[in-house]
Amino acid sequence: MKHIATIICAAVLLLGATACAQNRKENKEMKKTLVAYFSATGTTKAAAERLAKEMNADLYEIAPEVPYTSADLDWRDKQSRSTKEMQDKTSRPAIKGTCTNIDDYDTVWIGFPVWWYTAPTIVNTFIEAHDLSGKVLNVFATSGGSGVDGSAKDLKKAYPQYTWGESRLMN
Repeated sequence: MKHIATIICAAVLLLGATACAQNRKENKEMKKTLVAYFSATGTTKAAAERLAKEMNADLYEIAPEVPYTSADLDWRDKQSRSTKEMQDKTSRPAIKGTCTNIDDYDTVWIGFPVWWYTAPTIVNTFIEAHDLSGKVLNVFATSGGSGVDGSAKDLKKAYPQYTWGESRLMN
């Protein structure tokens, strides 16, 4: 009788341990984080790499189909590409491809340099090219003088269907 009780206890313990291990495995698989970023000069890329390391996350570059030149980024030139894009709120600069495994992530950090106190319109291209339903979206930004709060507020207003989390300025 003692022998049968020992076998039953061992079986229960083994099943419990297996269930816990499986549960931990599923939780680990479900808790994937992506750091998606647009970087015009490399500053935001460096911030994205630091954040990805901190979060143990994967990196994805939001790359423009046509790279930005120094002239494109001259905010003092009213005819520069970036100025024209930011003046036209419907502008959606083309990006190279999409993140094909976006469904693998439940948390997405979206990073960018702050342009004209908000996110560059290429960020909207990224958001609109992906189904981000069911994910927590966080914002991080780099800036020479602006905060991130206005950018985060603008994105939340433009995409109220998504769940928005925290925001960080990462200079």
